[in-house]
Amino acid sequence: MATFETLSFRKTEKELVVTLLKLFTAKMPLEEVEAIAPFEVPDPHTINFKKIDVEKAETRFSFLLDKYFEHLTNKLTGNPVTYIHRNSGIPLIGNVAFGIVYRNSSIIEIKPVTSCNLDCVYCSISEGLSSKKHDFVVEKEYMVEELEKIIRFVDEPLEIHIGVQGEPFLYADMQYLIEDLQAIPSVHTISIDTNGTMLNKEKIDALAKNDKLQLNLSLDAIDEEIAKKVAGVQSYNINHVKEVISYASQKLKVIVAPVLTQGYNEDQMEKIILFVKSLPKQPILGIQNFLRYKTGRNPAKEILWEDFYTLLEKLEKKHDIKLRLQKEDFNIRKIKPLPKPFVEGDEITAVIKCPDRFPHSVIAVSGERNISVPGCKFVKDKKIRVKIQRDKHNIYVGKLL
Repeated sequence: MATFETLSFRKTEKELVVTLLKLFTAKMPLEEVEAIAPFEVPDPHTINFKKIDVEKAETRFSFLLDKYFEHLTNKLTGNPVTYIHRNSGIPLIGNVAFGIVYRNSSIIEIKPVTSCNLDCVYCSISEGLSSKKHDFVVEKEYMVEELEKIIRFVDEPLEIHIGVQGEPFLYADMQYLIEDLQAIPSVHTISIDTNGTMLNKEKIDALAKNDKLQLNLSLDAIDEEIAKKVAGVQSYNINHVKEVISYASQKLKVIVAPVLTQGYNEDQMEKIILFVKSLPKQPILGIQNFLRYKTGRNPAKEILWEDFYTLLEKLEKKHDIKLRLQKEDFNIRKIKPLPKPFVEGDEITAVIKCPDRFPHSVIAVSGERNISVPGCKFVKDKKIRVKIQRDKHNIYVGKLL
């Protein structure tokens, strides 16, 4: 009998459906599972093989998991998914979409998952329910182990920022990840960007046991129809998000972070200010300026920074509230750079491991880094020659030679 915390099983007439971390599924033909031995699923997290040595059954079943996890899909979108774990052979440094991003700053970013349950009009990476990109999910233990190596290298007090390409609370192990980060002495703050839709009082109470935690909550409108339009889904419940912000603000440090997007929510900024000021415990409010990105949906023009700050200044005076947040407000400082195994211009040999986020691009591995290689056909474990075209902050892009 084998029991799995992160996996669940459902047996159908023809398949064994395996779900990883509640969001990602793979389907195994029943005949291949039964070829190991007759089996039953006594509860969702347990599979029991009969008339076979337990160790032998686990070995054979692990082989099947590896085989069919190559075909993992996201339950929200149907998009393909790569599971990155300790035995995957994929390092966690090198990509902006998953793993660990170290920008020589006292804030280290970690990204355990990609995917979102909304479809925000302003999204800088076009993430959400309409996304057709390749997704990633990282094993919690692997993330923590690799992060601790960097923390020991830095040897300074740090903030860990969970800033995923999507909604972080889609990651089923998020509560446990935060608890692991809370236990690291040199981590003084754990910040996380969330749209708040998956939170409730019970989850907030559990999160509030971690006194280092800071929630950065999206709130882009107060009026219901405008909120739905900006979120890109009709199911978006602005009243629920407002209740989450109100309750969380009394339990945790909260920053409310609207994105001002021309043509969508300019008239909502004052309403958001009034809502924030009405709360029993007022959170920090940081209005953001919409910016256009190559990978974004880009539904509007950018507001010139001079005009944006002039608007914030007027709102600050009118409502007696601080809106212009600076680096100093977050104690951000430069720290020593992480060594680079190779730099721009180097020609190296790398091994293809999985598809990249975007079509016609792969993730290859060399020198304990992962490298995005556009214009390369995916052939797993194939060796390729690559010329490094980007190495800034150990985020690597290479050109196929």
